[in-house]
Amino acid sequence: MTRAAIFDPFSGIAGDMTLGALIQCGLDPDWLRALPARLALDGVGVEIRDVTRADIRCVKVDFTIPRQPHGRHVHQIRKLVEATDAPREVKERADRAFTAIGTAEAEIHGVTIEKVHLHEVGAVDAILDVVGSIWGLEQLGVDEVYCGPISLGDGTVKAAHGVLPVPAPATLKLLEGHRVRPGPEGSGELVTPTGAALVRVLSRGNPPLEYVPVRSGFGAGTKEFHGRANALRVVLADLLPEQTSNWGQTPFRELEMGSDPNSAVSDLIEIVCDVDDMSPEYLAAVAERLREAGALEVVSIGATTKRGRAGTRLEALCRPTDARRLEEILLVESTTIGVRERAVRRRALERNVIHVTVLDHDIAVKRVALPNGGFREKPEFADVERVALATGKPMQDIFRLALAASERHAEG
Repeated sequence: MTRAAIFDPFSGIAGDMTLGALIQCGLDPDWLRALPARLALDGVGVEIRDVTRADIRCVKVDFTIPRQPHGRHVHQIRKLVEATDAPREVKERADRAFTAIGTAEAEIHGVTIEKVHLHEVGAVDAILDVVGSIWGLEQLGVDEVYCGPISLGDGTVKAAHGVLPVPAPATLKLLEGHRVRPGPEGSGELVTPTGAALVRVLSRGNPPLEYVPVRSGFGAGTKEFHGRANALRVVLADLLPEQTSNWGQTPFRELEMGSDPNSAVSDLIEIVCDVDDMSPEYLAAVAERLREAGALEVVSIGATTKRGRAGTRLEALCRPTDARRLEEILLVESTTIGVRERAVRRRALERNVIHVTVLDHDIAVKRVALPNGGFREKPEFADVERVALATGKPMQDIFRLALAASERHAEG
């Protein structure tokens, strides 16, 4: 049976709220108190205490922190996380969270991710919030994470770059594709960048319609509101078999093994529709929307439709729990008037992402384990293109340098 964590952000979400809720759900407080030392963050204390928010008992987590650098770059945070003894999946997802934040900030400010200096997010408490939440879910045996509608708050917030509207621009970008709602009125900022990053990296979408609650907990926010609990509720639940799949690439569990240790067999859903009355650039935007919403693969295939019209067949591969949501995107955002779905079984090779440095720039390299025991590596095109533009070097040169760096990484 699949164990899920369901986030209920009725008063927003932040990293410290997530940690508090996980403590009430059974996460060992001593494990959290030991986390700063495992991240080589000397002198950091962890305060865990019971508080009430609107007469609900919650757990509040705070860190006492000696003087630290005011913020860090993504590559500096990556080194902190990589040096820990955390499981590989935890490190990868923490890296994805900080990379997502850095990418959002880079887009907002019009710079490269290497130049982004994470002020509030690069602080010690934010690092502990992100790593602690991701690792804490793993400690609790969570297989999947879901998130309900997120209350954003209102008004403005003072940040390192000045006064910003709520939600802050980078926070809103991180929440793209998720259900949100403004307010409540007078609440100020309710969603922090770390909270938004956790949702982006961990959540598989809206909670299932039915589940069996096992345990729940409330993590308190810093603010107190009259007559309303400022807290995040997390529900640990068992999902019914018909609501889960054998898809192994969930946030925390190892892949279901096939005939060799480097592959996994997954039961998935393929959604198909044919379109012959939509401009290609708009159809391409729909395909990208499907990818952002959780489709595992999206392909466009030329087709001949009714009366010999030239058309396009759009195929999206997804987890069963995401099928209905992706079907709605196709029906609403494309001109199709019907979609088909079929169950498929996919065998996928195990893969992970490593990061290498080329000409002082970060590049992600996908590393795939082959059935014969070998590996295949490919630098991410977007990173290669970005570094080529930044350095004035040909993309093929950057590609070869990244491959050479990844080989050295594997040998080391």
